[in-house]
Amino acid sequence: HVQLVESGGGSVQAGGSLRLSCAATGSVYSSYCMGWFRQAPGKERERVAVMDSDGSATYADSVKGRFTISRDNAKKTLSLQMNSLKFEDSGKYFCVARHRCTEGGGYWGQGTQVTVS
Repeated sequence: HVQLVESGGGSVQAGGSLRLSCAATGSVYSSYCMGWFRQAPGKERERVAVMDSDGSATYADSVKGRFTISRDNAKKTLSLQMNSLKFEDSGKYFCVARHRCTEGGGYWGQGTQVTVS
């Protein structure tokens, strides 16, 4: 059984920073693709950043240069450093683990709320 637990969300003023963390338990392997998705009210879920097992990262155009994804396979943790936050970054952020980055589905956390004002 895989469980993903996010933390680090909160409220911040535009231009500020937050760091999200995701702790994985269960059979989440270093070979998994790990990533962050977000969803704002009334909007579709959006892929924010993913990191493949080889450490290669892919970012949404809207966050390039501002967000940095990282993972610690030994600790089974995933992080998202978010700088220069904008109002449109607000939403619920979800940690996701998949066998491959190109797949859908996978394991999802419950999400952590980020509010930028």
